[in-house]
Amino acid sequence: MIKKLKPYLSKYKLFAILAPLAIVIEVLLEVRIPLLMSRIVDIGIKTQDVSYVLRTGGLMILMAVLALIFGIISAICGSKAGMGFGSEIRKGIFDKIQEFSFANIDKFSTASLVTRLTSDVNNTQNAFMMSIRIAVRAPIMLVSATFMAFSINKNLVSVFLAAIPILAVSLGFIAVKTYPRFREMLKKYDSMNATVQENLISMRVVKSFVRSRFEKDKFKESNDGLMNASLRAEKILIWNLPIMQLTMYGCIIAILWFGGIKVIGGSMQTGELISFISYVSQILISLMMISMIFINLVMSRASIARIIEILDEKVDVRDDYVNENLELVDGSVVFKNVSFKYNKDSKNNVLENINLEIKPGETVGIIGGTGSSKTTLVQLIPRLYDATQGDVFVGGYNVKDYKLENLRDGVSMVLQKNVLFSGTIKDNLRWGNLDATDEEIIQACKNAQAHDFIMSFEKGYDTELGQGGVNVSGGQKQRLCIARALLKNPKILILDDSTSAVDTATDTKIREYLNQNFRHTTVIIIAQRITSICEADKVIVIEDGKINAIGTPNELLETNEIYQEIYNSQQKGVA
Repeated sequence: MIKKLKPYLSKYKLFAILAPLAIVIEVLLEVRIPLLMSRIVDIGIKTQDVSYVLRTGGLMILMAVLALIFGIISAICGSKAGMGFGSEIRKGIFDKIQEFSFANIDKFSTASLVTRLTSDVNNTQNAFMMSIRIAVRAPIMLVSATFMAFSINKNLVSVFLAAIPILAVSLGFIAVKTYPRFREMLKKYDSMNATVQENLISMRVVKSFVRSRFEKDKFKESNDGLMNASLRAEKILIWNLPIMQLTMYGCIIAILWFGGIKVIGGSMQTGELISFISYVSQILISLMMISMIFINLVMSRASIARIIEILDEKVDVRDDYVNENLELVDGSVVFKNVSFKYNKDSKNNVLENINLEIKPGETVGIIGGTGSSKTTLVQLIPRLYDATQGDVFVGGYNVKDYKLENLRDGVSMVLQKNVLFSGTIKDNLRWGNLDATDEEIIQACKNAQAHDFIMSFEKGYDTELGQGGVNVSGGQKQRLCIARALLKNPKILILDDSTSAVDTATDTKIREYLNQNFRHTTVIIIAQRITSICEADKVIVIEDGKINAIGTPNELLETNEIYQEIYNSQQKGVA
């Protein structure tokens, strides 16, 4: 599992190598210090040789300073390697998400993706930093200190060797029990983030319907769920430190007892016992470090699995083997025996046996009841989804023959849910054309009936929009999105119920502009209002994912019951 993250370390490989090397030197220096201390006691002090004490003491200080320097080098290199590794993983996840089709995005909740980009990456990053520093330090310290302790008194070594099986069994039990609980805890994080995200996005609705109390209770439930899941994991994890400390102190007491007997009996010197206890402390601290690493890896294992789940996700809309030079030359659209379902395991199709031909420059209206899959139909044109069966042709070529960038550059969509980004109005409009001049931007806004309200703002086109465009109305947001789409000058323009929040007069002006100036652009209008498609070249009536009828507005008014019903319900009472 870790091997799959290895490529994200390549830029920081040097730091990842230097950090453990510096740790090795630091540990070897630290391990020598207790031995020098025992010589000061047993030789220098015992013989009252001041010069020996000073020389050996100076050497100890030098080793301590060098150990400190190499420790600092290790910390710096480890931090750079760890932070860089985390940054590259985060970038890799974000890049992968950008490749996702709508079907891939539907598989993961937004909140879950945010958690994986933040908490899971942080857990993985911390585990890596711990691995290249503490995971190197602890085993080397353990082996070196054990060797030094063995060289002083091999009989006393058996005291702490007896403790190792106890620690190993304890760690194994804790790891097995905590892993599934930490995975469940991360799911609770997803749930809580989803609750928070939904509340913040819908804050106006919450306040309008006076549902703050309900939202507080809802958050409390998800927050308590996270707390309880965390406690379930921690209840087992907290046993690690007491077990380690009990073993550590037990070993020290036993060594003091047996070592004291040896000193009294003359088979061991005082300095040797002092240094032996120092080595035992180093050994037991190393074991404690190993247990911390082990527990941290158990915690991060769940996060790593969730990260790899994103990185391994198979993107179902790809353009790896296509003609990169193929451009969209016209706005013709053909559906041949197209069927579609969101989940390939589903029995029923969302779209069923769609056969349709739209000529370049035609204005086509699509109408039907809520949930009839009108939006799904047009999303197959720029390959936001791929047809489950059949083929979609745009500009005379199968959509799968185009580079996705080339195909989508030729198609502008004003989505049912209008999306604006933080930044100025001008920044948002340039999403349609990064190279657009100020004059082109102003003209597009005039055509979308947006210029007047933009100029009513104090800073005009330099007005900052809040996240998601919260400081403009729904109708204003729709007109900005239309202007952004017009700036793209596409071969195909898809308007998905994009004038539902504007008044009829403004809707009429926008349609008049499109009729007069976009004659060479194929315009597809999904609408709930009959008036929005009354001048279309033809109208497609969708019912339950199937084409019910195709014809001009006048033909359908005479022959199609669905169209007649919608028309009569909307025109009733109109003079």
